Amino acid sequence: MNVLKPEYQLETFFEKVAGAQKRALLLDYDGTLAPFTPNRNEALPYPGVKEILQKLVDSGPTRVILITGRWIRDLVELLDLERLPEIWGSHGWEKLTPDGRYEIGRLEEGPLQGLAEADEWIESEGLAARAEPKPASLAIHWRGLQPREIEQLRRKIEDRLSPLAKRRGLNLHEFDGGIELRIPGRDKGYAVTTVLDEMGKDTAAAYLGDDYTDEDAFVAIRRRGLSVLVRKEFRPTEADIWLVPPEELLDFLKRWLQATSPDH
Repeated sequence: MNVLKPEYQLETFFEKVAGAQKRALLLDYDGTLAPFTPNRNEALPYPGVKEILQKLVDSGPTRVILITGRWIRDLVELLDLERLPEIWGSHGWEKLTPDGRYEIGRLEEGPLQGLAEADEWIESEGLAARAEPKPASLAIHWRGLQPREIEQLRRKIEDRLSPLAKRRGLNLHEFDGGIELRIPGRDKGYAVTTVLDEMGKDTAAAYLGDDYTDEDAFVAIRRRGLSVLVRKEFRPTEADIWLVPPEELLDFLKRWLQATSPDH
């Protein structure tokens, strides 16, 4: 564990978690709870994570929320939990509550048409196997390719999709392992802000993430909770501390569970 900002110490933080009336544990999935894999449909949680996550969900004192760029329906299959946490998918556009209520934000016709045009182009270029369509975005993955192949694919995508994005009111974002065409207006920071506004200022909260898309969440939780970068190798970040998975991640989750147990 590496403290990136001296004012943040885990001992003090977990004391606050233990004594809090309200708690929120906000978690990214890919790269945070699960290692990246060339096949995104095989990205299962690190060993031990599923069991702790289930205990956190079942124990009750914590509002456990997954905030992901994935389509919720795809993530549910990977989690394979008996009782699901709250899930915000598609960078904050979707929401699934633990009791099964599903919501999706209002999406404008112009950007949706842009995603459809992009999907047609991807199909025509033979890239469908690398594409991940979602309700408010379209991701193209290049994990597993060689650096030269990645650069060629990146240039091809940007040359074709940058003009389309501008014309249709979309944004083009690179992430760890690909590039994504997204409808603007929501991101992981939006989800974090919405949750913490609902819960109030006395909430003990933490957000754990790994990717550049998690930086929006790190900024949103600033001065309202702890932001945690979870990745094997360090990169510049707005996060308060850095954990190396899986050992330090598991330790953090266990300490949260211990801090919120009735016997603490």
